[in-house]
Amino acid sequence: MPQRHGGGMLAAAGVLLATVVFGLPARADAAGPETAGTARAVGAVGAGDGRVLFRDSVPTFDVRLAIGSDAVLRVRETITYDFTADGGRGVIRRVPYRKGRRLYEVRNVRSGSSTGAPARAATLRMPNSVRIRVGDEGRKVRGRQAYVIEYEVAGAFTRHPDRDELVWDAVGDTWEVPIGEAAVRVEAPVPLRKAACHAGRPPAVTRCLRHRDGPFAVDFTQTGLRPREGMVVRVRLPRGAVAVPPPRYARPHWRGTWLGPAALALALGGTALVARRRERIRELGRRPGALLLTSGIALVVADAGTEVVADGPWEYGVGDMSVIGIALGVLGAAVTHVHRSGASDHATVNGR
Repeated sequence: MPQRHGGGMLAAAGVLLATVVFGLPARADAAGPETAGTARAVGAVGAGDGRVLFRDSVPTFDVRLAIGSDAVLRVRETITYDFTADGGRGVIRRVPYRKGRRLYEVRNVRSGSSTGAPARAATLRMPNSVRIRVGDEGRKVRGRQAYVIEYEVAGAFTRHPDRDELVWDAVGDTWEVPIGEAAVRVEAPVPLRKAACHAGRPPAVTRCLRHRDGPFAVDFTQTGLRPREGMVVRVRLPRGAVAVPPPRYARPHWRGTWLGPAALALALGGTALVARRRERIRELGRRPGALLLTSGIALVVADAGTEVVADGPWEYGVGDMSVIGIALGVLGAAVTHVHRSGASDHATVNGR
């Protein structure tokens, strides 16, 4: 019986630790190549012989990337979408605001439809992207519809010693349906002498067809994009041609010192001591365990609160206060479990 109590208590402490640690907001640093957005809609079905038949499709996808003298990228996308007979409730675009620790700013989102489809834009910040849902959840549309999505992206340019550079996937590489014809127009306040485009899945290697429309604009086209194939545009401007601001970076995952891990190690060691002093712990009652657990939760909430309110849950970094809170929670869970297991055994004996 004593070993059962100790093992159960340690198991409960381990479960609490895993729950708190892995339940913290996801902060994926390993983002893929720079992409300008993704879109999604139901469309792929199996043909029964290994082939994939796409019921939905994007006949045309036109993008205008206007580079301002302030280095802000102003984007206008015109998307035609063929819905199946079952219809759909609109399209979803995901515009990244993060690559690794590098942060962009996506703002001033607007949308419309020239075919009369519901075109209200609802945005939601995800771990690495801003999700833009255009449509109406309560109303389906069918046939060919056209959507216009506009937004601005700040911080997308990177300053190098000899140039200012923009690398941007103007179509996005996570479409789940094929795109018949895609066109990307790049406009700049200075002559575009170095601009290129490659299509395909990352890393894109197929050269897009290029058309020049004066010194300040370049057009790229690509036909027959398959699912998850994008168009990555690379623009190099002379250094200082646009006002590139300093890059912004997310807070690191870990921003603590040795104090937090030391407290957690002591707490884990303390669970073993609790297991050996079960009778003494039971005499203390339930109050110490509840106090430790509540204090631990309060420390984690206090540590995360300021960052979450200011920058959203995805920018939360773990510090010493959070780890100490986890340590107190683990110890409090161990004490609480010992007290409850003792009460359960006492009730079982009395029942007999």
